[in-house]
Amino acid sequence: MVTVTSYGAAKTVTGSCHVMELEDSTKIMIDCGMFQGTEEHRNYEPFGFDPKSVDYLLITHGHLDHVGRIPLLVKDGFRGTIVATEATLDIAKIVLLDAAKLMEEDYKTRYKKALRKGKEKLVKKPLYTEEDVKKAFRLDKIVVNYGKRVKLAKKVSAIFYDAGHIIGSSFIEIRYPEFSIKKSVIFSGDLGNKKNGVLPPPQYPPSASTLFVESTYGDRLHRSYKDSVTEFKRAVIDTILSGGNVLIPSFAIERTQQILCILKEMSQRGELPSSTKVFLDSPMAIKTTKVYQKHRYLLAKRCKKSDKPFKFKQLIPVTTVEESKKINYLWSGNIIIAGSGMCTGGRILHHFKHRLWNRKNSVIFVGYQAKGTLGREIVDGAKFIKIFDEEIVVRAKIYTINGFSAHADQGELIEWILEIADLQKIFLIHGEEEKQKILKTALSNALNIKSHIVTDREKIFI
Repeated sequence: MVTVTSYGAAKTVTGSCHVMELEDSTKIMIDCGMFQGTEEHRNYEPFGFDPKSVDYLLITHGHLDHVGRIPLLVKDGFRGTIVATEATLDIAKIVLLDAAKLMEEDYKTRYKKALRKGKEKLVKKPLYTEEDVKKAFRLDKIVVNYGKRVKLAKKVSAIFYDAGHIIGSSFIEIRYPEFSIKKSVIFSGDLGNKKNGVLPPPQYPPSASTLFVESTYGDRLHRSYKDSVTEFKRAVIDTILSGGNVLIPSFAIERTQQILCILKEMSQRGELPSSTKVFLDSPMAIKTTKVYQKHRYLLAKRCKKSDKPFKFKQLIPVTTVEESKKINYLWSGNIIIAGSGMCTGGRILHHFKHRLWNRKNSVIFVGYQAKGTLGREIVDGAKFIKIFDEEIVVRAKIYTINGFSAHADQGELIEWILEIADLQKIFLIHGEEEKQKILKTALSNALNIKSHIVTDREKIFI
């Protein structure tokens, strides 16, 4: 029989990794993501299957928690074919090269410190290097377009549909035979918020007998996008008029582009003081925005109207470390967008060190903060945080605006699932267990189909 086993994103949000095994032993893998937050240690554990046995790797989108272990998979023997949209491959390459660079830099720092203590043998090496990333992208690839069927194994095909999550993101329908019966399964990847301001809403799904669906925000309804934009603008303007700076920890992919669109609109309408500078202090976000520009035919109508949808006069891209340090000398009236989105590293930490203790400043969180991250710590009300072994008091005003989420909320998930004709089985993945339980109850009230919360390495017969 056909089975699916999840080796990540089971009762947790990160590490998405699912292996589908067909009757003829063909193995199709959906995503190969990195674990983050409290699950980070799992990246060093064995995959739980033989990477050499995987024939196809289908990538739903380019976020690190969906592609982050691909170079490791290749290091361990994967030589199959990678299948994804062009935009996803473009994003994934940026994300993976950045991850490799950060891991190598972090290793060198930790190794030097351990060397002085005589504990250098205890320092874990990086999962992979930049060269390992390049090797992964030399493998055979099939570049797909939305809605076009691509043949995989005998009588097995896949169709990618626009998931509206980040540029190039997809949910995937896999058609396969079982005892000569034609069947299909859908893997949702991450489904987008219908009103995210940058991308069109997710396409409606085709019929399928089985669904593996994300549940990141399965417990809640998002605040409306319109209200979120209003709150964001008010927070920005209030902070700047009071002589402070606005810090925005932002994910380089999708969230940064959303924020740039809003700030561009504010700039054009004269809602920002002319002296205000908007620093995009993230080389990765700058590269990613160029990918959005390249594939702007995939953007929402309002973004397609401009040849350069993310560029405006007050925007200053910051690439070098020296340029980033100079921002510290600008005492007030500026907006600083920097990564990482969950404050687990990157330039935002340096800006926190210099500005988090000042009551005039504000921090606007516009993205999900996973358990175990510094971002979650601050959002949960921490009075003090530790940055570079220095304790920093949190006096800046903290805003959390969840209407910018790139994920569908509970209502949108259910609405999307209701569109799937002939659905018989629903499996919940990619979510924290307590949120999955809430979604499971909501689904049982909306459908006459029981859903199942997938556990790690559980073999599911579909």
